[in-house]
Amino acid sequence: MKIKTVELVRTAFNEEQYPKDNFPQIVIVGRSNVGKSTLINTVLNRKNLAKTSSKPGKTRGINFYLINNGFYLVDLPGYGYAKVSKEMKKQWAHNIETFLNTSKYLRHALLLIDIRRTPTEDDFLMVNWFRHKELPFTVVLTKADKVNKSEIVNAVEGICKTFNIDSERIIVFSSLKKMGVSQVLSIFDEWTKK
Repeated sequence: MKIKTVELVRTAFNEEQYPKDNFPQIVIVGRSNVGKSTLINTVLNRKNLAKTSSKPGKTRGINFYLINNGFYLVDLPGYGYAKVSKEMKKQWAHNIETFLNTSKYLRHALLLIDIRRTPTEDDFLMVNWFRHKELPFTVVLTKADKVNKSEIVNAVEGICKTFNIDSERIIVFSSLKKMGVSQVLSIFDEWTKK
């Protein structure tokens, strides 16, 4: 897929603010600081479209990016260790849950996990939810430039065992080396045809 147009249509904080059209959606989920914004900017070939920060928790609402006037890439707030109040964390959890349970146009999920980390309880909850809803998903192992080749192989094997999935459902990603970009674009292509 060639990315021709990208527009941040809106940032939604509740269900009433979701786009009302019926474009297919691909959702990006993962813990805070896993590299969601970096992946979005890299794959869509835009420098500062998604705000990146060394401080976790930059994405607070649900960002709807309209790609090629044909589908949405939906960026959910990161879960995990962002230094925010319990009240804010509850609100984020509610926003994530509401979107995942109400979207009629969700076609595929990209679950981002830092290649150097073991999956968290929240990652397992996500995978279980995908399976329960029969939503196809791919695991994207981010920050692959920070490890060597044998560590990449071990990480992929570990994720295969942990989530009981085939290696075809894993993308090794690095924004610096542009690894995995074409695979993510292939997912967009495959899952967003009307």
